[in-house]
Amino acid sequence: MNDTIIPNSEITESGPVLDLLVRELEGMSPQLRKAAEYVIDNASNVGVSSIREIAEAAAVKPNTLVRMARALGFEGYEDFRRPFREELRAGREAFPDRARWLQSIAKGGRHGRLYAETAASAIANIESLFAGTSAEELKAAADRIVAARSTYVLGVGIAFALAHNFAYLARMAFDRVVAVPQDGSLPIDDIAAAGPEDVLVAMTFEPYRSEVVDAVRAARDQGVSIVAISDSRASPIALSADHVFVVPTETPQFFTSAVAAAALLEALMAFVVAEAGADIIANIERFHQRRHRLGVYWKQEGFEP
Repeated sequence: MNDTIIPNSEITESGPVLDLLVRELEGMSPQLRKAAEYVIDNASNVGVSSIREIAEAAAVKPNTLVRMARALGFEGYEDFRRPFREELRAGREAFPDRARWLQSIAKGGRHGRLYAETAASAIANIESLFAGTSAEELKAAADRIVAARSTYVLGVGIAFALAHNFAYLARMAFDRVVAVPQDGSLPIDDIAAAGPEDVLVAMTFEPYRSEVVDAVRAARDQGVSIVAISDSRASPIALSADHVFVVPTETPQFFTSAVAAAALLEALMAFVVAEAGADIIANIERFHQRRHRLGVYWKQEGFEP
């Protein structure tokens, strides 16, 4: 990195500053990089927090922020911080008014319009999901999962990765959650031993997958509690379910959108962890500490986990 100070006092928006941070990241020392990564990920805090508050949140010394600013060509931290504060005074946000933003990106021709339509549909799907879902519904489903002997998470096709990700995250806390189908098997086989003490979280979206519908019906006959995630309350897996979550899947592209389904599963996982208690948090911490010790996570030389 060039240590020569190049005045950047004419920058009035945070965007160019963040772009500069990203470009210079690889050449920074470990401590400067640690500070820069915090700013990149928490840019909205820079304009409203003091240098000490930012330093504490980033786990660096205040002087590290000063050195970072100077390394980028600013006279000091206050000079670096000025664009973030000016945006607040002007009433601007890092993400502009949604309608204006979508209109602006749609002006970029055919691909710009597609980008705007994709962004708009993703935002609308998530808003519609949370507007139609209550905390009480999520808590009730989470309570079932926490109390279950085993929880099976079923997804095929577009939902396959969603199911396996949910099970992967859950296994950091406890080993009673399994994704199905397993390699080389059918969902109906994987739940053959399930019973009234178990839960099946099943996902399918129109056109509905027969193997998921069949597995849900079999599980219901075996007394398993059903959590159905689909795109309609009239979905064949929702009709006899104990808990039903409807996720919008609208998209301008050919394939079904999974954005809202992913958001729902993240929220459900948060409720599961919250309901499971302090011992589960301890399990997750031990899981990650073990991975750090075994070198599973990449670490910049000089950084401490």
